[in-house]
Amino acid sequence: MRALFSLILFSFLGMPLYSGQPAEKEQGDQQGLSEEYHGHVEERTEAPYKQIQLLGINDFHGQLNVTRQVNGRPAGRADYLAAYLRQRASENKNTLLLHAGDMIGASPPVSALLRDEPTIEFLNKTGFDIGTIGNHEFDRGSDELLRLLSGSSPSAAKDYSGSHFPWIAANVISQKSGKPFLPPYKIVNVSGIPIGFIGVITKETPAISAPNSVKDLIFTDEAEAINKYARELKKQGIRAIVVLAHVPGNSKPNGAHARGPLIELAHQADDEVDIIFGGHSHAYLNSVVDGKLLVQAYSYGTAFSDVDIEIDPQTKDIVRKHAEIVNVFQENIQPASDITRMIERYERKVESSVNRYIGTAAIPITAEQNRSGESVLGNLIADSQRAAMNTDFAFINPGGIRADIDAGRVTWGNLYVVLPFSNQLVKMNLTGSQIRDVLNQQWQPNSTRILQISGFSYSWYDSQPSGEKIKDIYLPDGTKLDSDKIYSVTVNTYLADGGDNFTVFRKGSNRVTGPNDIDALVDYIQNSAQPFSSAIDGRIKRID
Repeated sequence: MRALFSLILFSFLGMPLYSGQPAEKEQGDQQGLSEEYHGHVEERTEAPYKQIQLLGINDFHGQLNVTRQVNGRPAGRADYLAAYLRQRASENKNTLLLHAGDMIGASPPVSALLRDEPTIEFLNKTGFDIGTIGNHEFDRGSDELLRLLSGSSPSAAKDYSGSHFPWIAANVISQKSGKPFLPPYKIVNVSGIPIGFIGVITKETPAISAPNSVKDLIFTDEAEAINKYARELKKQGIRAIVVLAHVPGNSKPNGAHARGPLIELAHQADDEVDIIFGGHSHAYLNSVVDGKLLVQAYSYGTAFSDVDIEIDPQTKDIVRKHAEIVNVFQENIQPASDITRMIERYERKVESSVNRYIGTAAIPITAEQNRSGESVLGNLIADSQRAAMNTDFAFINPGGIRADIDAGRVTWGNLYVVLPFSNQLVKMNLTGSQIRDVLNQQWQPNSTRILQISGFSYSWYDSQPSGEKIKDIYLPDGTKLDSDKIYSVTVNTYLADGGDNFTVFRKGSNRVTGPNDIDALVDYIQNSAQPFSSAIDGRIKRID
């Protein structure tokens, strides 16, 4: 009876009987509809965009157990960095951890003496998802880098398994095969959204690396590589593209005055590129250039980049992006206990070497250069190398000095942090004219590198063009350098091979290889009156 009544009623109203499928609404039928302001729609609907967080670091250099001072506050150390990254990651399940190169190289003993395997373990334990390479990844050569990433033998640490995440580089080509040295890009799916990552390294790498370490590789133009693989990604339907670039740039804290090769790269890169993580210059960068968000978070684990993006799930493109550079201050946060235990385990492995007493420094001996380019620590190291090889002169590249010597007790580990590259010393002969040419090579188109010296002094004119800046060069007895005379010179293997574009050193004759640079410094300090010291004594004089 009830069914019959329903049939009569629906027929009377002109409505179709329910058939198990939703009835199509006729055009103009607006019954039951309401405007948005009646139903608080914003509170009831799901956010239209996917919110994804990218946490990045650059230029870590294996600083597992090193605390630095930032604005007078303790900062850095791997266990504190891990605590910060994990805390931020807990706030957004859609988080990726990434890096922009120089994770290793110029590392302290706790990492370097174990072939930087502890640093890779730290990155694995912290949960990194992807990274690219920097120039210091090649410090021990390309074969050793591949071994470090793959985990193949021989390893320094027990049960070492290599990197658990991919490393990418689009502009590094194997000379032998003509193919990319590493995968050029990687697509990572985050909550159903594909993001394309492309890696590049500065094309200047051969000029700033020991030539033998990269002799089997070709470094191509960064922008050309990015654009080549951006086209490939777009063909695969990828619209969110992030570049990991070991290329330098910097800006003011408010993003103004962005400058450097990374800024030029942003203008040249495909417009589909949304974000570029930079590195190499250990500087601050947080700026939008040509519609691309550019970031770099200082160095040594003292800061990280927090990039928050929103992606339209329909178009798969990044529609909003914002970045914050976060300092890793040690106050008010507990270090990650598993990373602390890992550090302590490796510290025990190297403690007998690291804690060996060498001498006592009467004062802090720093690598900070005065306006002429001379430093207290540079003088000390150059003197030690000249003494070790018994030569007329010695030259030190300033980039090879990575830390200061604090006043007080000095250990072998302290000195290793100062000279972490384990370069051997090389004795060679150069003419006075060639030495003048070397000094003029300190001023290059994109950089100025004032060599630290021993055994002579000189003055240079700031107002003169590159190649003509050197004026007078004096010997210790007050006489001038003879352009035609042959002098004996000590340099490290990096400079001997023409590192930092000091190509004149390649012409040095009668080469003799000597001890390791740190051994020379250790011997020099041990043979000095204690407490030992050093000073700026006018070896380099700038004339305005």
